[in-house]
Amino acid sequence: MDKKVVGASSLKVGGYVIFDNVACKVSSIDISRTGKHGHAKARIAAISLMDGTKKVKLYPGHDKVEVPIIEKETAQVLSVSGDKANVMDMKTYETFDLNIPPELQGQTKEGDQVTYWIILGEKVLKQK
Repeated sequence: MDKKVVGASSLKVGGYVIFDNVACKVSSIDISRTGKHGHAKARIAAISLMDGTKKVKLYPGHDKVEVPIIEKETAQVLSVSGDKANVMDMKTYETFDLNIPPELQGQTKEGDQVTYWIILGEKVLKQK
């Protein structure tokens, strides 16, 4: 699991963050001003990269949050059966199965070159 730690107020829209051990893409950040007795607060809304659920968290601006390090690799599709594709990595020639997301079903076929992401140790098919 590759991840790093950054300050909550340094996150940017379109970046990535880990909420509840799930990698998410930041969709909005609202940073409030400091109060009379407190610190600035960061309200972070993010969408899960795995299942698309929305998560909202509130952190003090100086708190640390985890950010995933996402690796993007290419592979060739060897076979397709239902919603699974057997693929071969183009660098290591390792073969493994990936779930085909609903938006790519019917478009993915044998011989295609696809992009997959390694997110927190899990491989996810992202692009055709």
